[in-house]
Amino acid sequence: MDTADRTREERRRQTEAAAARYDETTRERRDVERQQDAGVTFPDSEQALAARAARLLDRNAVSPALAVEAVRAEPLAAGAAYERILGVSTELQAWSFLPRGARAARTVARISVRENGRELPLGTGFLVSPRLLMTNHHVLPDADTARQCFVEFDAQVSIENAPQAPIRLALDPDGFFAADERLDYALVLLVPGPDGRPPGETFGWNRLSAQPGKLVIGEPVNVVGHPMGRLKEIAVRDNTLQVRLDDFLHYKTDTEPGNSGSPVFNDQWEVVALHHSGVPRKDEQGRVLRTDGQVWRPGDGDDAIDWVANEGVRIGSVLRHLAALPRTARPSPLEEMGPESGLVQAQAAAPAAPTVTPSVTPPPPVAERTPVLTGLRARAGAFGGNRHLVFLHGRSQEKKDPEKVRREWAAGLNQGLVRAGLSPVDPEDIWFPYYGDTLVQSLTTHEAVPHTIEAPSATAAEVVAPSSPSARAVYEELLGEAAAKWDMPQEHQLATERIGLGDVVGALHRRLSWLAARSDLDAWAIALVFRDVAAYLDADRPVRDEVLNCVLQTVPDSGDVVLVSHSLGTVVALDLITRLSPGVNVVHLTTAGSPLGLDSVYSRLLVGGPKRPDKVADWLNAWCPTDAVAIGCPLGDDWADGLVDLAVLNARDRAHSIVEYLSHTEVARSIGSRLTA
Repeated sequence: MDTADRTREERRRQTEAAAARYDETTRERRDVERQQDAGVTFPDSEQALAARAARLLDRNAVSPALAVEAVRAEPLAAGAAYERILGVSTELQAWSFLPRGARAARTVARISVRENGRELPLGTGFLVSPRLLMTNHHVLPDADTARQCFVEFDAQVSIENAPQAPIRLALDPDGFFAADERLDYALVLLVPGPDGRPPGETFGWNRLSAQPGKLVIGEPVNVVGHPMGRLKEIAVRDNTLQVRLDDFLHYKTDTEPGNSGSPVFNDQWEVVALHHSGVPRKDEQGRVLRTDGQVWRPGDGDDAIDWVANEGVRIGSVLRHLAALPRTARPSPLEEMGPESGLVQAQAAAPAAPTVTPSVTPPPPVAERTPVLTGLRARAGAFGGNRHLVFLHGRSQEKKDPEKVRREWAAGLNQGLVRAGLSPVDPEDIWFPYYGDTLVQSLTTHEAVPHTIEAPSATAAEVVAPSSPSARAVYEELLGEAAAKWDMPQEHQLATERIGLGDVVGALHRRLSWLAARSDLDAWAIALVFRDVAAYLDADRPVRDEVLNCVLQTVPDSGDVVLVSHSLGTVVALDLITRLSPGVNVVHLTTAGSPLGLDSVYSRLLVGGPKRPDKVADWLNAWCPTDAVAIGCPLGDDWADGLVDLAVLNARDRAHSIVEYLSHTEVARSIGSRLTA
């Protein structure tokens, strides 16, 4: 059977399966239609609406000003407020909607096959990494088929409506190929372009996300593809999500054969589904009908069918399937698909510590190990000799050069000081206690069983969870409280949204996924911070004492101290204050990206929080609303008087970065003014 004929046969089977799913959801679809007829714009669960509204606000798809304007006129229940926010996002598109759409459309290519001396269009594909193209299984069912095909980017008309010259690229299924018939997806590597660059560097690529909140019932979708092999076309606006299944979406939109493999976008141009089939209208005998109402015959052609809806494969389902595949190469091209795909996280788990059995010799005591650095002292006479600036870092600083890290912190602070009109500081004038290596050694020594990765699909929440029962209890408490503070629905409510978070994954993963979806941090970063905070606070292990003893080796023993701390370092800082020499006065404390707002943290502090220590004269807490580690902020809601909260907006991919925090004018001014007082 020729490739084109095989593709048509595969597409026919997918169409039959889509039609069957469409029939099975008739009651659900009619219920949605009744609600819409009654004036409900988005007939979805309140939990789905909450997740969607949160994603829109967190990613600046709806400005806070417009959101406030939409909901402040009258008292509204939560569900109604979410609907208002979604209404604003749907009806009032920012000017960037069109250029962002053009950017997304450029990632889409036409797929054709060379067969019997002819070039026949098969479908559509789109870039999901610098080198990977996604399409349907029924377009590229196997590597042999892919070897006969090529793709064409920019197969479209220009702004002047003149056809552009497309750019052809070959496929490289021997480099990477993955496919699944039920989910009807295929993922294949592309060869570099004529300039030697990966295609994604030329045409852009779509960052796929496994997180919830990308679409609700009633929202429009946008489809870009090559229907019937024509030049690139786009279907926008008059198309809405009708029904959400576990692995598929049903939506109304104008698509034709050839759109197979097209990306289905939401209005923020995030891929929500892989388009794979139309749903034909059928009579009572189950026969496919034509647009004129007559029974369709194979010779009539697919364009004569009366298509009533379309079906796409949920992109999260595809990503979960990819995460479960065995890895045959290191590094895998899947690692290039971005942190929200979940594939980077799954791959990152692989190099973890090997399994340790009781027969393996235990690690040597800390005293027998290679000595570690403990920090850098400031040079004599800095800031007049009686005033000291101390930086206290967070986790993930092991095996780093303390001098280099100190310079990075100073560079961030100096950016803010210059903006505030204050003099910059010399890195050598800063005290920099360094406990990164000590923390890791302590965690390793006192961990009962080192972490073992059983499968590439292991989740971040489970992989990094402490094995010590007491530390794990603290870790679970931290994740649970953080998720609750960010309004995570209850477990039974999450199931109603059908976002694929059922019994397949544990409660820890659901909480971590929620935090990652609501913030600009990936799940691994959040899990690792909470893991180390939990280990530090574990009363059954001496991690806290070993860290504090290390820090105390490199702090002043007299004079006025301006103490600047970050992340786990903010927890260490509050404990450190109880052990400072009586001759030390903390004239100012800055905490940035801090978890101190969580009851599970401050209830375990040596100061017995939440209360400002008497030794601290002045306290500024800087936090970013998209920093999941600072989820308990602002602190002023729980802590006693004498604390000033400052919300700042950090760069999206650096929400937890200390350099970002210190570069803000008000944060730097608060520190710099105390140094010169």
